[in-house]
Amino acid sequence: MTTPAASGLLVAGTSSDAGKSVVVAGLCRALVRRGLRVAPFKAQNMSNNSMVCLDGGEIGRAQWLQAVAARVEPTTAMNPVLLKPGTDRRSFIVVRGEPAGTLEAGQYAAGRGHLRDAAFAAYRELADAYDLVVCEGAGSPAEINLRAGDYVNMGLATEFGLPVVVVGDIDRGGILASLYGTWALLDDDDRSLLKSFVINKFRGDVSVLEPGLDEITERTGVPFHGVIPWLLDVWLDSEDTLEVGHWRASTALSATARDRLKVAVLRLPRISNATDVDALAAEPGVDVLVTVDAAVAESADLLVIPGSRSTAGDLAWLRERGLAEVVTRRVAAGRPVLGVCGGYQMLGHQIDDDVEGRVGVVPGLGLLPVHVEFGETKVLARPTGAWDGHVVDTAYEIHHGIASRAGSGDADPFLDGWSTGAVWGTMWHGAFESDGFRRAWLSHVASVAGSHWKPQAGAAGFAERRERMLDTLADALEEHVDLEALLDLTRAGGAR
Repeated sequence: MTTPAASGLLVAGTSSDAGKSVVVAGLCRALVRRGLRVAPFKAQNMSNNSMVCLDGGEIGRAQWLQAVAARVEPTTAMNPVLLKPGTDRRSFIVVRGEPAGTLEAGQYAAGRGHLRDAAFAAYRELADAYDLVVCEGAGSPAEINLRAGDYVNMGLATEFGLPVVVVGDIDRGGILASLYGTWALLDDDDRSLLKSFVINKFRGDVSVLEPGLDEITERTGVPFHGVIPWLLDVWLDSEDTLEVGHWRASTALSATARDRLKVAVLRLPRISNATDVDALAAEPGVDVLVTVDAAVAESADLLVIPGSRSTAGDLAWLRERGLAEVVTRRVAAGRPVLGVCGGYQMLGHQIDDDVEGRVGVVPGLGLLPVHVEFGETKVLARPTGAWDGHVVDTAYEIHHGIASRAGSGDADPFLDGWSTGAVWGTMWHGAFESDGFRRAWLSHVASVAGSHWKPQAGAAGFAERRERMLDTLADALEEHVDLEALLDLTRAGGAR
């Protein structure tokens, strides 16, 4: 009996952030440009960066962007299981876009059978609808302590007979040991599915690297199908917070360049949907630094308190670090502060939380006239609105906390939230991806802060920049990866 050709391909990695998300996005764009109907898939994500699909379900932000790369509408089938860490020992579970309880640390290696079933059903759904499913693994496939209950790495590959590509980040160092070690830790059945190695973020002369690659292939029998160069202008919505601020290499903000706008973003312990920062950082002349340094937070033209998966816990952390005092001093001095979602909730008068953090009633920073109450029902929405005549049509909401107007003091509407003086708050993520709104609001912030920054005439919009990035990534894979060899491992190759 002939074994049917694989319906997909699994891109695994030697570690988290090795380049799996990038390679999957690049493959999706490169293959759809060839006329194939392609869908991304990640059986289980552990991430606090997520997005709301048009059908109202929540998926990992990376899979949403991969769907954009594939030019298909993102759906919950593309990331059927999403774990959102709330503490070091508890994650909130999202299954097919909807809240589905919690997962404790002791349950991670076992007790996930229902999640596996949901993931496998979603994969079958995509495999029936598309020419090829490009899957992303999680962490490393060589986490042998988790293999028995695995359904996102080799467990997924075994279930559906998927060929596996292992990607390694050479910029981290130790790439040959990482690749060989991954192969060596797999058992024979799993090794039989490992069909390709790909190296990511290479800088230099490939001929210097080739003897090492040849030796690894000699020892493992696994060929190398690509060495992807370092791509300076490629950024990607990260699935975790390892690379928050990846686009910002410096450790300080210049205090002298008044034609620039200096933005500090507080790196909360449970930072959530930090991709809001990308649109600010993409604007020419705007310098962004993600920081926990009080001096940097004090000196910036704009201080941003981003989203949080543990609002009350991160607010307590701000107070412990002295950063709450920085926020209060800035507002008292009329210096701009923005709170988004969890950050907005912290700026209110009071937080009543028996759901997310289960802490009861705690005082907020008292800087915006709102009271926040957490409810069991999660709000998942794609709202639209405007500010000062500028349309916002890129926003999305993901939250349990509901902010209600409190008190009778003066306050001006700001999207769905409020502003008083130089402090603004909104529950809307993604709003700053709307180009006209972002530039108008940043211009207002610059004038309040005394910066001479102005939007650059003719600068590309955020969506245009994202499309250019995806095409740049696909171009690099076309040039440096043997896509024909990878396709030949699947039914899509056999159909050519």
